[in-house]
This record gives sequence, structure tokens and C-alpha cells, in this order.
Amino acid sequence: MSLPAKKTVNYLNNKDILKEIHESKNTYCYFQKQEYNKYDFIIDMPQENLEKCFEHILKAEVIQQARENRAIRLDYENNLAKGTTDPLSIPITDLVFRVMTWDHIPVAPKQPRKTSKKKTAKDIFEFDEVDPDEIFEDLEDITTKGEVDDMVHVKVNFPPFQHYKIDDNKSFKCVGKSHWTGGIKGGHFSKDHGQITNKLAKMYIMMCEKYAMKFNWRGYTYNDEMRNSAILQLTYVGLRFNEAKSANPFAYYTAAITNSFCRVLNTEKRNQNIRDDILEMNGLNPSWSRQGVGIGGMSTVYEE
Repeated sequence: MSLPAKKTVNYLNNKDILKEIHESKNTYCYFQKQEYNKYDFIIDMPQENLEKCFEHILKAEVIQQARENRAIRLDYENNLAKGTTDPLSIPITDLVFRVMTWDHIPVAPKQPRKTSKKKTAKDIFEFDEVDPDEIFEDLEDITTKGEVDDMVHVKVNFPPFQHYKIDDNKSFKCVGKSHWTGGIKGGHFSKDHGQITNKLAKMYIMMCEKYAMKFNWRGYTYNDEMRNSAILQLTYVGLRFNEAKSANPFAYYTAAITNSFCRVLNTEKRNQNIRDDILEMNGLNPSWSRQGVGIGGMSTVYEE
């Protein structure tokens, strides 16, 4: 008698991750009504002013795409078959547009960038306290900080945006802002009042644990350090995922985890080489890895 086939368990998928990212970002936002947090189309033109974004929204193809997106969402929320809701039956005044913009983020004088000094041999053993910003120095880009001449916007944990609706006169009304609290007009900028959801945090941990069990990583003695470093990095860059550019956050998170694992591996190998150099200078046998290189093996260093 043949046993029944075991059903595959889907622990994570892009749809669930996108939902938790959306819920987490909403905790940092203010909306006039709860239903305004769901957008139908994203205008990803952060370097343009709002007037040009509004002109782009009024294009016929943008309105049509927003209606189609809303119709798909309404079918899903009401447990209807796909294609039941007619996009043309949705009035333009019901559509919500997410406009990526830095207009509501305050600016401050630009701080001079730290000049990185190349470490010499005598500086190797000077263990200074590490600046958290330097750990993720390679992740600094336009998505977290917008420059305005010699002023720079305050750094935020994900690309800022505003939600707009169109009224009967085809004028735009702001109904929501990211990194904001206290009302659209009487409110103020705030970047610390939100948090990621518990489910998204569990997803971070699960992804790192699954990745750490892959055959090419699980044999390292410092596997725990790799996993913890990856979780820390996900908390730093997890909400930076831009839904306007991709619908695959799983790949985005996997790339971040891979970079974190490779960074820890290269650091450990660098420390091992220093330790082997000291042993050889004192006439002692180095590690088996170093001896294997002399016999004809190769040491592996992963690029980040």
C-alpha cells in the first residue's frame, strides 16, 4: 500500500510578506480614514515636484491601471471570482494614489562625510567601538536620504510617500502621509512612533534560520553569529523595500541575508589569517586551512 503524498508546506510567500510590510509601514503613517491606507497605484517620481506627479496621475493609462488594480483587490477582499468587478464601474474619486515624495520630510544641514583611513598593521589590534552607521555604510542610497543642495533630508527607515485622492473638480487632496502623526495639517513629522509587526519579525527570523541551514553555511562554527548578523541587517533594511519597483520581497531579503553572511565569513577569515601569521612568525604550526593552502588547496573568500 502506497503512502499518501506529503503536502508541501509553504512557510513564506511574497503575498504574505508584502501584506506585513504594508501593515508595518502603516504604523509610521497618518491617514484621515483607515481605508485610505490601501493604494491603487504608485507614482514613483521622488525627484519631481508634486505638480508633475499630479499631471502623470491624470493620464488615461494611469487611471485605467489604477481602476484595474482596485477591481482585483475588491474581488479578493469580497471573495469573488477574478474579473467579477468591472474596472469602469469604479469612480475616479474612489481611487487612492501613493506618491513617493520627500516634500513633508524636514531638512537639516548636511554633515561632512567621515574620511575612512586605511588601517595599517599596527592599527589591527586597536579595538575601537564600532559606529552602527559604518556597519551598513554600503547600504546608504537615495532611498533613505534625499539631498537638496547643501541640505539633506532627515534619514528615515523607508522611502517616504503621501496618499492622494481626486475630487469631482479633478483637484488633488492629501489623505495620508508617511512618518507623520497628529493630522494632515496640524500634525508633525515623526519617524519613531511606529514598529514592524510581530509576524514580519517572525518572518525575518524564519528566513535567516532557513538560510543558515543550507549545506554551504551550516558547517561553520560561527553560524550563529552569521544568523544574528543577518537578522540585525533585516531589521535595518527590511522596510526599505519599494513596492513600485518590485513585487518580490523574498528575493530582496535573501540578497540582504546573503550579503550579511558573506560579510561575517570574510571577517572571520581575515582574523584567521592574522592568527596564522602570528603563529608562523613564532615558529608554530598554523591552522589546517593554511596548511591545506600550502599543499595545493584553495581558501574560499566570498564577495559581498
